Amino acid sequence: MLFNTASGARFIPQARARHRGHQPASVHFVSYSSSASVSMGSLHEEPGHGIGDLLSGLQEAYGSGRTKDLAWRRAQLKGLLRLLTEKEEEIFDALHDDLGKHRAESYRDELGALVKSVNHTLKNLERWAAPEKAQAPLVSFPATALVVPEPLGVVLVFSCWNLPLGLALEPVSGALAAGNVVVVKPSELAPSTAAFLAANIPRYLDPKAVKVILGGPEVGEQLMEHRWDKVLFTGSANVGRLILTKAAKHLTPVALELGSKCPCIVDQLDSKRDRQIAVNRIAGAKWSVCAGQACVAIDYILVEEKFAPILIELLKSTVKRFTATPECMAKILNTKHFQRLSNFLDDDRVARSVVHGGSVNQKTLTIEPTILLNPPLDSDIMTEEIFGPLLPIITVKKIEDTIKFVTSMQKPLAIYAFTKNEKLKHRIINETSSGSITFNDATVQYVVEGLPFGGVGQSGFGQYHGKYSFELFSNKKAVFKRSFLIEFMFRYPPWDDSKIGMLRHVFNTNYILLLLGLLGLRR
Repeated sequence: MLFNTASGARFIPQARARHRGHQPASVHFVSYSSSASVSMGSLHEEPGHGIGDLLSGLQEAYGSGRTKDLAWRRAQLKGLLRLLTEKEEEIFDALHDDLGKHRAESYRDELGALVKSVNHTLKNLERWAAPEKAQAPLVSFPATALVVPEPLGVVLVFSCWNLPLGLALEPVSGALAAGNVVVVKPSELAPSTAAFLAANIPRYLDPKAVKVILGGPEVGEQLMEHRWDKVLFTGSANVGRLILTKAAKHLTPVALELGSKCPCIVDQLDSKRDRQIAVNRIAGAKWSVCAGQACVAIDYILVEEKFAPILIELLKSTVKRFTATPECMAKILNTKHFQRLSNFLDDDRVARSVVHGGSVNQKTLTIEPTILLNPPLDSDIMTEEIFGPLLPIITVKKIEDTIKFVTSMQKPLAIYAFTKNEKLKHRIINETSSGSITFNDATVQYVVEGLPFGGVGQSGFGQYHGKYSFELFSNKKAVFKRSFLIEFMFRYPPWDDSKIGMLRHVFNTNYILLLLGLLGLRR
């Protein structure tokens, strides 16, 4: 059972030993006395009302008003920093258990990126939370217009398994900075990280305002039966559609962070140094970010026919250096995802296009970095998001043809282009649509707090990171203050032509004619 809602309960994760075996995590409620200390997110439950009572507790915490206090928000962010610092080794262990990540990769892509992001939020929180002045029309003088950010209330975050720490705590930090209370539902497919979050978040953050719920799809469905003030989901488009369908029942606003086929355009680069740097960045973005199991990873390359052989040879030598030892690349998540990737290569037409790699090992859940040259465009590897260490290279006659190719596909989460051609850069910016464009690098836009992160169209909607996380979980409340000093009667009935004339002057902002009309000098 996913819920055992005996009266009076607290929720605890399954034992870590179970998680090491990659068994789906569940939510359990076991009885405890009223005098027991709060740990692991304590809940008082009645049968059949587990999530409902959890929500009631969160609403009570939010209703107390304490989450709106900047001091409380700062305390939560500092708590996150302490968690990330004091539990660093446990984090490395959990990420290695779930995905076989090297501690350097874990620090670069998750732990270090989170520390940097939370520090950025702490530094700017007071400015983000301050009311912004807006322009008030002169006709309303004396008046003040403000935009006041306010928290939304109770928000729900579904995180994904490929960056299971970062994709949970990055949005949580933004939601807390904005003054919300939060439920985070980690992916059951990264059970060690999920157990770590369940065990430690209540110890470092306000346990009445931040809850972790463990479980599989059934728990997610139960959560979406309730009304939330905002839901952020990171995952597949298929599950995203289900989230939207469930959210529609309560008109719950949703942000979706989905996957896509992110293209990488590689122009001819004259300098050997530039070529090598470009290939370093391409190889790193494809194979050293969770073995290509990332929504921002390069999905395929577009390159001119005449430059393809040079690019392929550089990629071969570089990936050999980058993956000289097994621990340099993460493993495939599980047998199901391993088989999905293997199936791409089972297509004879695709197998014939392999120019490097192609070896697979189901026992260790590893797939050799694989380069393919011109696999059929109607094959699964070119119509589905790859999400793994397979890299197709598609050739074109002219580099300008890449733009037509990209625009023929669904709008991606990211477009990458390695070029010094300013005209080509301009065309890519103006003629394509995507969540982001990065020139001469790849995936690094994810850790630039000043840039919004999110998709467009089929790759998702809603943006976060840095100030954009704060804004995602805030309501921009319009506040307009007027005095009783001046009153214009032409805004009220009974109507006549002179009042219409006055209104025309107001809406055309022709204040000179308005003044003359008010003085009776012009009709």
